[in-house]
Amino acid sequence: MFNRRRITAALIGLLVLVLGGWLVKDVVSDGSTSPSTSSSPSPSVPGTPAKGGGAVPGADSGLPVKALSALPAQAADTWKLIEAGGPYPYPRNDDVVFENREKRLPRKQSGYYHEYTVKTPGSPDRGARRLITGQARELYYTGDHYASFVVVDPAR
Repeated sequence: MFNRRRITAALIGLLVLVLGGWLVKDVVSDGSTSPSTSSSPSPSVPGTPAKGGGAVPGADSGLPVKALSALPAQAADTWKLIEAGGPYPYPRNDDVVFENREKRLPRKQSGYYHEYTVKTPGSPDRGARRLITGQARELYYTGDHYASFVVVDPAR
């Protein structure tokens, strides 16, 4: 009986520690990646990176911001193709309208977002990784086929 109570208490303590660590990680990562945002959006030029010291387009979405250099190397390759206007490895699937059906990105009119494949080494198909561009120069990355996104700062 005493051992059963001890095991139960240990499991509850472990659960509390794991949940507490998870919450602390979220608070710390949200605080360290939130750049300042500007009140007026930049001119609408799809695929143009943020230049200078200004706010990262899309940072006001509430999504975490990551440097392009912190993403898989293939994301930078895809970004270079986007800037050059192609050619893309999957011409039927790249530079097509992203519908945002999962509603994980800010809601915009149809045609606002376009998606591009980020190659996944060893994958027999396109894989799950994508870059999404917005008409106000936003750049988003998903490594899990639209389940989650981060705002990408292509200048870093």
